[in-house]
Amino acid sequence: MSCTTLLVGKNASNDRSTMIARTDDGHFDVKKLVVVEPKDQPKKYKSVISHVEIPLPENPMRYTACPSVDKKEGIWAATGINEAGVGMTATETITTNARVLAADPMVVYKKAEKRGEKDVPGGIGEEDIVVLVLPYIRSAREGVLRLAALLEEYGTYESNGIAFNDENEIWWLETIGGHHWMAKRVPDDAAVVMPNQFGMDSFDLEDALGAGKDHLCSKDLKEFIEENRLDANQGGVFNPRNIFGSHYDSDHVYNTPRAWFMGRFLAPRTYRWDGEGADFTPESDDIPWSFVPERKLAVEDVSYLLSTHYQGTPYDPYSAQDTGKRGIYRSIGINRTGVTAICQIREGVPAAVRGVEWVCFGSTTFGAFLPVYTNVPAMPAYLSKVTLDTSTDNFYWASRLLEALADPHFGSTVQLIERYHRALAAKSRRILVEYDRKIAETGDLALAQEANDKLAALAKKETTDALNKVLQVASEKMKNGYNRADN
Repeated sequence: MSCTTLLVGKNASNDRSTMIARTDDGHFDVKKLVVVEPKDQPKKYKSVISHVEIPLPENPMRYTACPSVDKKEGIWAATGINEAGVGMTATETITTNARVLAADPMVVYKKAEKRGEKDVPGGIGEEDIVVLVLPYIRSAREGVLRLAALLEEYGTYESNGIAFNDENEIWWLETIGGHHWMAKRVPDDAAVVMPNQFGMDSFDLEDALGAGKDHLCSKDLKEFIEENRLDANQGGVFNPRNIFGSHYDSDHVYNTPRAWFMGRFLAPRTYRWDGEGADFTPESDDIPWSFVPERKLAVEDVSYLLSTHYQGTPYDPYSAQDTGKRGIYRSIGINRTGVTAICQIREGVPAAVRGVEWVCFGSTTFGAFLPVYTNVPAMPAYLSKVTLDTSTDNFYWASRLLEALADPHFGSTVQLIERYHRALAAKSRRILVEYDRKIAETGDLALAQEANDKLAALAKKETTDALNKVLQVASEKMKNGYNRADN
């Protein structure tokens, strides 16, 4: 699934939290935010797409998920935080090359062609990964190790990147062909940008095959590279992107421009991004995987980056100026996003409420982010009771309606959208601050459920207010408008 991922280490954030965030860009997938209790976790998992069956461990933990409302293609849980305070987002679809796929082919479901033959299950993929991993891990590193074991045993039918975070660490794993993988601990002072390409541009193979302090990988990765003559690097440099990644012309329209815009925001003075002699352009293949941001990043910076559309550049599809370059690159904020979540694991609060998930439904350019505590028995109905029918009774459809009305009238509605974003951000933060204090003072975790109910009520009020105002603008600008005095 074409998505955009942003990772923020604890020393790169303003409050020493770790953040992993991703836009889940399906095809207008209807999504909801739910809590999965241990009793509701299956004992055996069966994939709808690949038909693989996998026995699951005992004693799963409670976790949140953003599944698809329509289950015809499986759960697609997307992202969540478990009761141990470990977050996960899966997956960022990434690219690879023919050399890798020839050496380690994807494990694809094969339906029996003749009577008497049996279907051959495929491997695991985005449909499955959160359900198979998140309920069973107590650290980000454990997430890597559990997923790696599943990849090695069952394989995968697609190329994916997966992020895990806990209070102290973020780990990023990328699949290599059908069974191989590599993972890297995100430096504490760094932010990572991932736009649908194989991302890692440096890797300590010696550490990965030895102590495994900050790098992990398939135990035979070195031999795999050598035996299949995959190394395309010069001068002894080990750049995984050159070995396992792609360099397609389409990357320069769909992928690299997003990395360019995020890097431009994170490190505007460290590198030159515009004009002649720029260090990086929207079509550069060597934009760094990680940056040390020039200022600490807050949740609002993450939500801004994941909602951008090249504003302030000639490529903005909403620009009033005809630059001749409007809309030529794929934006980060895109129309078909189902859900975007920022999994934030915080410090300085009671362990039971470390995890806060900021969720936005539909196109991030218009939709607003709402935080909720994740270690609760259930999510409010405004977030969890979503059907396939359009309705203003839930956050998903109310957001989608708002976006569809605002988009054709961007210049007239952008201020209304910005005010909506600011109001919900400020008021929801106020509720978090209040309940962080109450929970710390009383030790009463039930207060987190109370806080979520208040947050959902706030989201409904602010979203309805924004919808009313945008609807009025859209109505006034209908093409069949006419007044008696117009004749």
